[in-house]
Amino acid sequence: MSDHVALPSPIRRLQSLLFTDEPVQRIRLAQAALAMAMVGVSVVAMQFFVWAGMARAVPVALWTAFSLAGMVVLFMLIRSGWSRRREDPSLTVPQMVFALSCAAMAYTLLGPARGSVFPIFMVILMFGMFVVSPRHVMWVSVYAVALFGATAGAMSWFDPVRYPPALEFGHFLMVATMVPTISVLAVRLSRMRERLRRRRHELAEALAQIRELVTRDELTGLINRRHMQELIEHEHQRCTRSGQTFCLAKLDIDRLGDINDAHGYPVGDAVLRAVAQEALQHVRASDVLARWGGEEFMLMLPDTRASLVRGGLERLQQRVAALRIVHGAQTLNVTLSAGLAERHAGESIEQTIERAGLALAEAKAARGRPPAETTHPPGGFAANVHAMRAARR
Repeated sequence: MSDHVALPSPIRRLQSLLFTDEPVQRIRLAQAALAMAMVGVSVVAMQFFVWAGMARAVPVALWTAFSLAGMVVLFMLIRSGWSRRREDPSLTVPQMVFALSCAAMAYTLLGPARGSVFPIFMVILMFGMFVVSPRHVMWVSVYAVALFGATAGAMSWFDPVRYPPALEFGHFLMVATMVPTISVLAVRLSRMRERLRRRRHELAEALAQIRELVTRDELTGLINRRHMQELIEHEHQRCTRSGQTFCLAKLDIDRLGDINDAHGYPVGDAVLRAVAQEALQHVRASDVLARWGGEEFMLMLPDTRASLVRGGLERLQQRVAALRIVHGAQTLNVTLSAGLAERHAGESIEQTIERAGLALAEAKAARGRPPAETTHPPGGFAANVHAMRAARR
């Protein structure tokens, strides 16, 4: 019995309605919901101060309505997708500025309990440390210091009894010291985060390059034999489960050894690259072409039968025969031999590959026959018909 307990469908529907099913958008909305929760805690604290007689009920009620309404509006701007047009789709900076403004208003309402606002200031600034850029952190910090300075100065001017100027100046000095300190820490954290992101990106690129080197043939750019064997194995397992079939075609560039001997290996390498690219352009999108070794290639053709493949292989041989491969002063023509084998139920991968190899050897041997005795295209082509007939019996 599984330990996993599925959430009731109404709860899942509510979560999808509020936070969507898109992972990135869910993170943004979860962050906005956390900010709303912080405002909710502040509302509860304000109601406590009203109950304790340190704040008046009506101004606090108006402050509560304004604060909650503003956070709901910000949440809806993110949920609706409108914020995607902005530089910061999470609207983190607007949320911080609004929360700081609400904290400043709360400072004017709390009188003797106004010191409880200072931790809120710090939490709001720390809220953006892990998200916003250093530039935005600096601007928000400047706004926080200026806002608190203006608030403290205004209150000491209009209500010096409850907000003594000397005490307000001390409060301002404390904020003016703590906020820049948090801002500097936020900038350092942001830079560390950026370095980590850059290193993750570099690591991902390095892993992609390693994966490319492991699975690709460096000369032709085709996948290599090792990776092709894995793909054939996967296709074999799929066909075993589904009852479908696939074909393997073993291809060989005729007399490439003679070209290497006569013109040098750089010319032979150019021939390999040219044939590989030409073949890659004329196989199906679902087919897989690999360099098998030396002058040989392996072509895997999923979900098809040998009778449907022969025409395509012949056209591919004609394309290769029509190639004019230019390397320096050399212009060469080459031909391609092909051996085709259809996978039969119950046989191993090695047996299918072996039959493709035997068909290729038959096609290569057919080159020595007089033209009237063979219908093979240039370079030779054969399918392992004997094995196919045996399998049908």
